[in-house]
Amino acid sequence: MGARKKIAAEKRKEALKTQFFAKLQNVPSSPRKMRYVVDMIRGMEVNRALGTLKFSSKAASADVEKLLRSAIANWEQKNGRKAEDGELFVTKIYVDGGATLKRMRPAPQGRGYRIRKRSNHVTLFVGAKTND
Repeated sequence: MGARKKIAAEKRKEALKTQFFAKLQNVPSSPRKMRYVVDMIRGMEVNRALGTLKFSSKAASADVEKLLRSAIANWEQKNGRKAEDGELFVTKIYVDGGATLKRMRPAPQGRGYRIRKRSNHVTLFVGAKTND
């Protein structure tokens, strides 16, 4: 690895130490379905977001709830204390498309229809709301 690349990698590593996040990869649902759930909690206070996810009828909300709990635990681990009510917010959350499994389904007259089994990756950042 070159010197410039190594310096840039070290900077990125240092920046991640001050951010509190959790990732969920290869979730077997389409990114579109996951984005419906993610859009519900973007910018919310974490306790309110947990309540919203718990009572949501979407199947993807269980995965996002588990991810949010993990991000909160990461924040508590790095700061060495428990999060107080109203302190933490979902600062950033986004969904990226993952690998797509391609399958064939038998169709009439000897044809085959393609089935795309999509997956996604979710990244969730938590932090204190700043008054900018």
